[in-house]
Amino acid sequence: MGDFGVYAVFGVNGPPQRLLSAEGSCRVSVAVPPGVRQVVLFSSGPWGERICVNAELNDADRFPITIGKLTPYNKCLSWEQWEEETWTDGVTLSVTLEGGNLVKSDWSKPELLSVKEYTPKDTVAPLAARELNGKRKRERVSEEDGDGETMTARGGEEENVCPNATAEKTTPVRKARGQTRGGQKLFSARADATRMKGTANGAGETQGIVGKTPPQSAARTKSRQTKTPTQTAPLVSPSGRWGQTLCPIDAQTAILIGGQGSRMQFCKDPMWKLCTEDMSWFAAETLAEGPTPEARIGHTAAYDPDSRRIFVFGGSKNKKWFNDVHILDTQSWKWTMVEAQGKVPPLAYHSCSMFRGELFVLGGVFPRPNPEPDGCSDSLYIFDPNLSIWYQPIVTGDTPSPRSGHSACVMQERKIYVFGGWDTPVCYNDMYMLDLGLMEFSAVKTTGKAPSPRSWHGSAVLSDTKFLIHGGYNGNNALSDTFIFDIDTNIWTEVTLPQLSVPRAGHTIITMDTANPHRFSGDDEDDGLDAGSVTRTLLVFGGGDNEGNFFSDLTTVAVEDLLAAI
Repeated sequence: MGDFGVYAVFGVNGPPQRLLSAEGSCRVSVAVPPGVRQVVLFSSGPWGERICVNAELNDADRFPITIGKLTPYNKCLSWEQWEEETWTDGVTLSVTLEGGNLVKSDWSKPELLSVKEYTPKDTVAPLAARELNGKRKRERVSEEDGDGETMTARGGEEENVCPNATAEKTTPVRKARGQTRGGQKLFSARADATRMKGTANGAGETQGIVGKTPPQSAARTKSRQTKTPTQTAPLVSPSGRWGQTLCPIDAQTAILIGGQGSRMQFCKDPMWKLCTEDMSWFAAETLAEGPTPEARIGHTAAYDPDSRRIFVFGGSKNKKWFNDVHILDTQSWKWTMVEAQGKVPPLAYHSCSMFRGELFVLGGVFPRPNPEPDGCSDSLYIFDPNLSIWYQPIVTGDTPSPRSGHSACVMQERKIYVFGGWDTPVCYNDMYMLDLGLMEFSAVKTTGKAPSPRSWHGSAVLSDTKFLIHGGYNGNNALSDTFIFDIDTNIWTEVTLPQLSVPRAGHTIITMDTANPHRFSGDDEDDGLDAGSVTRTLLVFGGGDNEGNFFSDLTTVAVEDLLAAI
């Protein structure tokens, strides 16, 4: 095995089988044998100039179940059926080599391989028919909704409906018999119906898999087409998604990490770099060395300007929960995974604030053993990167109740304002403030028209005294309203702008300095933009709506327009 090769092992008793070799095809597909419940993919030998190996598991309809990537720093992947809810018989594994000495003619059609039959001497029962270390396999069951349509549900809890919802009750509103769960209306398999039935317009066809975007010009729509298993053209912008993070790292750059698109599939383009000078996107997953974080949603990403590092914490994938810390050094572009001391539970849909070089993690959903539903946390955990240790501070005052999907804004480098969130069956619209000097919580008494109860909303700091809340999910629907809170007066003010009129939840909002192309100095053509041409801008990305669509557009709003609307 001295030469480069990519191998797969199908099932616990299968031998390694070579899929890619140094001189062979650069793209192959192989059918996973029926009854196989585990697949391991790994590389062997020197990588040379090869960049990565993209891997996909597709169902019988050639729709991605899950994706992964082998790199010189991450040379092994594994999948198990009980972690991938849509895995059925008829699964296909497709692998594509990027970089190095490629055979270009192989890109049009993948080479079709067959798995060599292998019968071990001691035959054992398939894993599907027996228990594995006491871990029961989650089954797919069907139920009919109120319209008589058959819906697919998971055993246990629906992660993307509400991360801590129970089957009996998901919202404060009492449901009539036969009525569907509110979350299934928001994040449902509506994209499946679009894909199966077809659509009348071109925009719907191109976005049927990853979610619709607002109407655009024909050229713009074409540039945002999603790369499917039969397409080879690279994406020029992120696919539609929710549950991702968008983290600014300097005045003109932000990093997009993770997220999930239609059919509850994790995005196979999980990392992008946004340049706000011209609002252009660059696929960034292969730019960074080291072990990249596993696909996930509900995680957080916080940037430390002093060390110029991004800290990614927590999140979930199907029924897998994370409490790992991944660090991306934006100077060396290298990922590292922290071996932290101290205990922090696996959390998703929590808040994470950076204060004086430490991560302040509050609330979130954590897993509980069956048959209990997942629970919400009301604890505050702090991570010290210098010591690589987690600890819980002594906090006094009126602490927030357990919740997830809330927001937290650091104001004036001394206070964290916590708003909203969800703890089944209740959505919140209360406000709490943590004094970072005294480590004391207090409930904030507000006036004005406050936002209605919600979770999975977007929030962003607009100025030293004001922050914004937009959209979210109230247990039944995605919301489109926008509110600004003034910490000096404790007054809520609702504002209305056409750019923020689309309902969405699970989206990301940040503020950055961007160039204004309409302001020029006019004195000299070489002068370019003058000092007044840079404006503070609100950027909104991703999220899902009430129809099961997931957005891939980037919406921008001038902060001065927001403040002027108060």
